Amino acid sequence: MKAILYIGHGTRSKKGAEEARQFLEAVMEHVNAPIQEISFLELTEPFIEEGFRRCVERGATEIKIVPVFLLTAGHIKQDIPNELAPLLNRYPDISITTADALGVQEVILDAIAELVKRHINDSISLSDSILLVGRGSSDPQTRIAFEQITAGIKTRLGIADIDVCYLAAIEPTFDQGLEMITAKAKGRIIVVPYLLFGGLLLSEVQQKVKRNQKLGYKISCTDSLAKHKVIQQIVIDRANTQGAPYAAVNH
Repeated sequence: MKAILYIGHGTRSKKGAEEARQFLEAVMEHVNAPIQEISFLELTEPFIEEGFRRCVERGATEIKIVPVFLLTAGHIKQDIPNELAPLLNRYPDISITTADALGVQEVILDAIAELVKRHINDSISLSDSILLVGRGSSDPQTRIAFEQITAGIKTRLGIADIDVCYLAAIEPTFDQGLEMITAKAKGRIIVVPYLLFGGLLLSEVQQKVKRNQKLGYKISCTDSLAKHKVIQQIVIDRANTQGAPYAAVNH
C-alpha cells in the first residue's frame, strides 16, 4: 500500500507550526494516496521517525518522501538522509522513493512577482528596491540559486536594485542587507522573505522592518511564500507523481 510522508522543516513558533500543518492538510486533500502522514525534521513534532512509523503501522509497503523545502541544501542532502538511514535498516522490506525540493522554478518566480505587486497594491517604480532574504546555508548551491532567483525577479518586475542577504550561515546577514539597502534606496524598499511559512525567522524579519519604518524609511515586508496558491500546487504535483528511487538520489 502506498504512503506519502511529508517532511517540513519545523519551528519553535506554534503559529508557524500550525500554518505548516494547515498547508499540508490542504495538500493532502488533493493527493491520491491511501496513507499520508506529516512529519518535521526538527523543532516540531511529529518528527520523521514517528511519521515513518505511522505509515508502516497503517500498512504501508511503499513510502514516498516529499520534502517541503524550497531549496536543495544541507537539510535535503545530509540531515534528512541521516534521519532516514536507521529507518531503512529497521524496515528493509519497505520500498522508498523521494521527491525533490521545490527548487528554483519559473512558476515560483512568477508567484514572488505577484506577491510583491499584491503587497504594494500599486505599480512598480524603477526607483523601488527589493531586499531578498534567504534562510541561509553553507551549501555553495544556495548562492547560485539566489543568483537565479534575483535574475528572475529583475526580469519580471523590471527593478534593477535587488540585493540578497541571509538569516544564517552565510553573509551578508539580514542586518547587513538592511544597512546596505537603506543607505542607497531612492524609493520604496520591499523586503521579500524567501521562506515558506511563518515562524520565528519571519517574525524577526518583520520586527526589523518595523524598526526601520519608525526610523522613517519607506520599507515594508511581503508575506511567506506558501501564502501563494502555486506553492501548494507544486507540493501536490510532487506527491502525485512517481518519485525517484531513494538510494539513487541520496547515495
